Amino acid sequence: MAKERARRRAERLAVLEREKAARARTVARRERRRTMIRKLRPPRRGRTGTVHRFTRAEKTGLIVVPLVAASAVWFLVPEIGLRLLLIAVILLVLPALTAVILGRR
Repeated sequence: MAKERARRRAERLAVLEREKAARARTVARRERRRTMIRKLRPPRRGRTGTVHRFTRAEKTGLIVVPLVAASAVWFLVPEIGLRLLLIAVILLVLPALTAVILGRR
């Protein structure tokens, strides 16, 4: 009886060792693949400062202020040609105002 238990335990341990070795091989393969991919990819550079992510308040202001100005022009200016011209000026001046007001270029 003891010999039978020992044999079964040895078989279980052998199966566990094989599974452990297989897992170790897959982990090693995955790590080799990751290191190769890291070597092939160009290194990531940090932000240079030229690209800025606006805050939610700034984004809201950049959308709401021109819309309010365009609606004010639309309702206060009687002539349609002048309305369209002033709205076009608002749209053309908006990037410059964004840079000046938010202090970024």
